[in-house]
Amino acid sequence: MNKRRDFLKKTTLAGVALTTVPSFGFHMIKKPELKGEIIGHGDYTYRVNENWAQIGLSKPLLNCHEMVMDSKGRLIMIGDHTDNNILIFDKSGKILDYWGSAYPGGHGLSISNEGEEDFLYLTDCGWYQDKAGQWKRQSGRISKTTTDGKVLFDIGHPQTIGIYEPGDYFQPTETAIGPNGDIYVADGYGMDYIIQYSAKGEYIRHWGGHDNTNENYNLSNAHGVAIDYRDAKNPMVVCTSRNDKAFKFFTLDGIYVKTLTLPNMQVCRPVFDDNNLYAGVCWSEPKDKSIKANEGHTGFMTILEGDTVVSNPGGTEPTYKNGKLQDSYQLSTKPILHGHDVCIDGDKNVYVCQWNANRTPPLMLERV
Repeated sequence: MNKRRDFLKKTTLAGVALTTVPSFGFHMIKKPELKGEIIGHGDYTYRVNENWAQIGLSKPLLNCHEMVMDSKGRLIMIGDHTDNNILIFDKSGKILDYWGSAYPGGHGLSISNEGEEDFLYLTDCGWYQDKAGQWKRQSGRISKTTTDGKVLFDIGHPQTIGIYEPGDYFQPTETAIGPNGDIYVADGYGMDYIIQYSAKGEYIRHWGGHDNTNENYNLSNAHGVAIDYRDAKNPMVVCTSRNDKAFKFFTLDGIYVKTLTLPNMQVCRPVFDDNNLYAGVCWSEPKDKSIKANEGHTGFMTILEGDTVVSNPGGTEPTYKNGKLQDSYQLSTKPILHGHDVCIDGDKNVYVCQWNANRTPPLMLERV
């Protein structure tokens, strides 16, 4: 284990860092005090447990970006603190393992089961904070690893395979693994393409980006990507277009199917469980339209049955008028500041990872 961690600490990222402040901003705030608040609506209500993660001061955190559950029932989280990019919890919140120091922009985390073994896909988005707290930018990176941190291969800058020009940013935010093992990469902080690779990391195709003749293919902040298996005969690639407050659905080979718009919700990646789609809402545009959504801590999470929003834990109850979803807003108690990702366990409890929440560890939402 120590040799593995030493190896990871010596691993470096390619690219030249620039002293540029990212457009999404950063604000430190006081951690909210929560005392078992009940949030959510209808059949999807939860008791907030802000003390679930038993971290204390032993494992420093910056931002808890994403979480997945492996076949052993362990909860695996990626963050951007290089003392421990990966934290592995049991369901009680106890830390079982931690590793990784080579991903200062640790952002996306996906899992794939191959036979009897789980593998992780780690995404470094290229934005990171230096020791002085200043934001810097460098090339992004995708790594396939074992669950204990052995790097199997990397996917680097698409310029190396001729699909990006010199100077094009590659700052991936997410991956999804298709039914045949194909890897779908969302370049959400870069060129907004979805890039499809084989299971071995060989380029297949890409789509999305900007200024397409058919605007249905345009993506703006392609922050998340996932595979929707709810129709087993027709799995689809679902892409977040966060600036459009929408999810866009495509076939596995990149043909546009439909758009699902969630007015005023700047959603992160879609997470599927049974017939439900769950998503963190990083920001929600406020009622006062003179205030920009990303100037405040306005997040929550949202839950859909099919294409219908049925609950907004941490936000106001979803309402429809003449079949159209109305705006939703964060609760005044602010149990969730910036919902960045969610993970659902077998008991339908939800674990919420937050960006820009004053180093808050993952929250547990216990299903009521």
